[in-house]
Amino acid sequence: MNRLSSWRMSLFFSALFLSAALLLSACGQDGPDTASLVVTDVRVWTGDTDRPWAEAVAVSGDRIVAVGTSDDMAGLIGPDTEVLTADGGMLVPGFIDTHVHFVDGGAGLASVQLRDAATPDEFTRRIGEFAAGLEPGEWVLNGTWDHELWGGELPTRDWIDAVTPQNPVWVGRLDGHMGLANSLALEAAGVDADTPDIEGGEVVRDGDGRPTGVLKDNAMYAVMEALPEANNALMDRQVRAAMQHVAGNGVTTVHDMQDWNSLATYRRLHANGELITRIYSIVPLAEWEQLRDDVAENGIGDEWLRTGGLKGFMDGSLGSHTAWFFEPFTDAPDDSGFMINDLDDMRRWIIDADAAGLHVNVHAIGDRSIAELLDMYLDAVEANGERDRRFRIEHAQHIRPSDIERFAVQDVIASMQPYHAIDDGRWAERVIGPERIQTTYAFRSLLDTGAHVAFGSDWSVAPATPLEGIYAAVTRRTIDGAYPDGWVPEQEITVEEALRAYTIAGAYASFEEDQKGMIRAGMLADLVLLDRDITAVEPETIPETRVLATIVGGRMVHDGRD
Repeated sequence: MNRLSSWRMSLFFSALFLSAALLLSACGQDGPDTASLVVTDVRVWTGDTDRPWAEAVAVSGDRIVAVGTSDDMAGLIGPDTEVLTADGGMLVPGFIDTHVHFVDGGAGLASVQLRDAATPDEFTRRIGEFAAGLEPGEWVLNGTWDHELWGGELPTRDWIDAVTPQNPVWVGRLDGHMGLANSLALEAAGVDADTPDIEGGEVVRDGDGRPTGVLKDNAMYAVMEALPEANNALMDRQVRAAMQHVAGNGVTTVHDMQDWNSLATYRRLHANGELITRIYSIVPLAEWEQLRDDVAENGIGDEWLRTGGLKGFMDGSLGSHTAWFFEPFTDAPDDSGFMINDLDDMRRWIIDADAAGLHVNVHAIGDRSIAELLDMYLDAVEANGERDRRFRIEHAQHIRPSDIERFAVQDVIASMQPYHAIDDGRWAERVIGPERIQTTYAFRSLLDTGAHVAFGSDWSVAPATPLEGIYAAVTRRTIDGAYPDGWVPEQEITVEEALRAYTIAGAYASFEEDQKGMIRAGMLADLVLLDRDITAVEPETIPETRVLATIVGGRMVHDGRD
């Protein structure tokens, strides 16, 4: 039996053992004499449909051992028990962010901040001031700018060359599908007027054919390959910063869409006992054979760090006009976007990776890329037979109406990021028109068909703040305030539906629903204490909610109490 087969058998026996443990816990047998932690006087949203609400939770070690009333916990409180009295707050399962770029997010915490630069002058000023604090030759990176804030004009290297004479610059748009390089960075990458167009990408040029500095999708790799390689110490610092940041927002698990260097960093920190965030590390789909061999040698990991997932790309993004649609963009009638990877390559990778028992997750944003990907998933099932594979479509932003039911019928998970709806909603209708926006971020329509919808942030593209994501899904109020009744309000969902998307649905999306995602005896003690019951307040006030405590495996990793 190979390691992959052993993994499948271990999952079966783990589930069997957990079921037995839950039965014993329910009968009051073999439980601890006292708990290590008790949270009491709190409104507990359990996520467990059999018992959705409670008022106290007891933890022993890294597991929940009892859920019930405050009186129920009295006998479990001993001299060494930590008692957390919530005074009317709300306890929920730890938030699971199903789509982050974790190392990039950590790096961005210490980089130039361009997300809210509202004018070209402000954009230029911030880059210049940041570069002034660097040594000559150091790169200015990250940034996450948004050209829609100043009307949609793309920046150019001419905006920044004068303020960065000694520092190469490579700053990305917030969606990660295009970036701006200054002349030093273009020179380092070998990009000039003679550089040919790149399939699945674009070198944006001026009227004379000269690169403006903006590179889209596959064209970005020219500069990215010229970047200095981050050393282990730097990557460790970036992940530590990322873990602290998400803990402050109540996130206990992330699904990281990154690369092998990131996985090596997580393994290094895990070996040193430094992880405070549980990580599902997902690597590039095209490298599925390497992952197959890695899983065969090392297994898929444990409750802190798991592998086995792959991430591929069908297309780009709406904001970069690189998402792939059946019909042209409303504001660019000669352009309907493009595929990043060849369709035949994608189909082959998906079928082969699935045959190896690996978990396939693919980015698809435009309606045509989503439709083609659903077809590829059907092809994989036909080629490899029925099994519990949990294919995911990352983003699933602009779905053709006739394809909505296919998610439930095919048991494909929609891994979505609700903050994008209130961000892109400011300008999406201008780009794709009034009809296509009706099934953009179609949370309500998907849930009504019975589809699995899991929520994440896409950090660092968007904030790693589940409470803002819940607010976005429930109100759909765009961040510019232009839609007080909600942008495409027909797609709004309830607070509890959004909570499920950030908890149990996230656990399901990584085959971990028997371990996390709800508050029930036997589950991992991943908990978040909020200062209010977000199901009982005006939805518009949800972003004001404070995270009072984040607990991972029974250990408090963030204390936000005064």
